[in-house]
Amino acid sequence: MDRVGYAMSFEMPTYIEPDFSLPEFVSSPDARWEQVAIDGVAPRGYHSTSMYPEYFKVSGTWQLACESRMDSSVVLRKDGRLDVVENRNLRAGDLVCLGRTEDGSEGIYVHVDGFLAPGSKRAADKFVFRQGRSRETAFARDYDRLFELLRYEREHGKVVWVMGPAFAFDHDARFAMQRMVEAGYVDGVMAGNALATHDLEAGLLHTALGQDIYTQESVPNGHYNHLDVLNEVRRCGSIKQFVDDHGIEDGIMYSLVKKDVPFVLTSSIRDDGPLPEVIGDAYVGQLAMRDMVRDATTVICLATMLHTIATGNMVPSYRVLADGTVRPVFFYAVDADEFVVNKLLDRGSLSATTIVTNVQDFITIVARGLGVW
Repeated sequence: MDRVGYAMSFEMPTYIEPDFSLPEFVSSPDARWEQVAIDGVAPRGYHSTSMYPEYFKVSGTWQLACESRMDSSVVLRKDGRLDVVENRNLRAGDLVCLGRTEDGSEGIYVHVDGFLAPGSKRAADKFVFRQGRSRETAFARDYDRLFELLRYEREHGKVVWVMGPAFAFDHDARFAMQRMVEAGYVDGVMAGNALATHDLEAGLLHTALGQDIYTQESVPNGHYNHLDVLNEVRRCGSIKQFVDDHGIEDGIMYSLVKKDVPFVLTSSIRDDGPLPEVIGDAYVGQLAMRDMVRDATTVICLATMLHTIATGNMVPSYRVLADGTVRPVFFYAVDADEFVVNKLLDRGSLSATTIVTNVQDFITIVARGLGVW
């Protein structure tokens, strides 16, 4: 049934910056700063960042920290730039902001009401998403809004997908994601060793963990399949070389390689192999993930609790564009388990839209809704 009368078009929420001419902002002191004495150790009383836009008063002027993330320190550079830095990456001599209040009284203001939904006029109508989603939640409107958002972002933004291995175990999900990449709706992928391994296994042998990805029938000695693929990719030296050498013609990794879409694969303590591109150092992997999401405008996390929560901690609720425009970062979490999506919300990622469903159904609905399949 067509949703007659419910046609949607995407409207970007409006950002309303604080009115710093108000007396409380004019009279507030400059933020306080203290030098780091020991590499990787913040001064006592440091200010820890949130997901919201945060302003700091420097030499009488309120400045927005442009590239932020949760649970980090703010460093004032010699040129006046404000950098948000993980505490472990602080260096001796860095000037770190001090203060635990967020109302401007210490020269720090956390702006939680910055985004207004389209058509809203009052600050009370702040731009936040509905919380506490469950299997009983109606998601039709969420899908329609996502279709319009992705069409907008394909032309104006950067969409990063964070993926669990479930995609590689289903024929239709794998094909739908391939078509999304080929249609230009994917600007980056973050995942673990398992997604890439089993996707390449499917490309070479049409199995994942030894089961046919369509019939789900186990093949003889199939438990060797993913190990053989891992071994062969390592022999080739890279995923791209494996795809070329073995004539892989379908799948997620195939489409990423052929469309030159960047991906970050990070390790788990239980990984087999792993593939050559998998980053084994957890902190190096985290930095690579943060680099990928640093300019992301929409992030979609699918069936991977740890990667979802990690990404949620890295992604602020806003992005400052090259022309100075402040816009929201849209964050989606999709999982069959309500615990996973609610865990994300519990950890402070308040601007997430959560959808409780299996990701195979989700990605096929999205691909068909966008007309790429």
